Amino acid sequence: MTDRLSGKTVLVTGAGRGIGRAIAHTMARQGARVAAADVDMDSSEELVAELPTESIALGMDITSSDQVRSGVEKTVAHFGQIDVLVNNAGFLVFTTYEDCSEAVWDQIVDVNMKGTFLCSQAVLPHMKARGQGALINMTSLAAKTGGVAAGPPYAASKAGVSALTIGLARAVAAHGIRVNAIAPGVIETAMTDSAEHAPLKAQIPIGHTGQPEDVANCALFLASDEARHITGEIIDVNGGLFMD
Repeated sequence: MTDRLSGKTVLVTGAGRGIGRAIAHTMARQGARVAAADVDMDSSEELVAELPTESIALGMDITSSDQVRSGVEKTVAHFGQIDVLVNNAGFLVFTTYEDCSEAVWDQIVDVNMKGTFLCSQAVLPHMKARGQGALINMTSLAAKTGGVAAGPPYAASKAGVSALTIGLARAVAAHGIRVNAIAPGVIETAMTDSAEHAPLKAQIPIGHTGQPEDVANCALFLASDEARHITGEIIDVNGGLFMD
């Protein structure tokens, strides 16, 4: 089946690399038109050139409400609609409770949590007016474990995303909008290519780390009509590293 998202428009943040890039490709292969947003416009443009469906590149810093609103407006102006928002953009620098600076804390929390909020806030009026929509947030295994290999600001920001997911799902369900999240474990990206993640990789029960496509396939399901009765859910994609 290659048309699960035919006629739909998907806005993906952090689309220029890693999981976001895989999500954009997966959505496009299923017929979606993609608005690929990234703080690095060059990476967005490179991605759009690879996609098989009509797509646009957006240079967007999700910590800026002005840039977020502008990106949403450009997407609606170009495609006429936004059916799915994937809040994928994230930032990680390993730090500890003792050495975490205020600047590092602010940057991580602003990108991961405030950015998710701002993007969600910006698309809601459009989705409410249409009486439909799906939001997919990216939380993390760190939100459940306290950040074994990530540090306090990352874990706290992702736990905040989990809470926002549940709260927003309740707030907008009556408007036909679904809100869910994905909690990846150790996925093979530049973000997990560190000494801190090596012990976790060795503990994965299923025997191997995940690939960006594993997360992308979960996002595809949540974006599709197959998930029409699912909202407020957080799906683990971690090979069994954390089970609940």
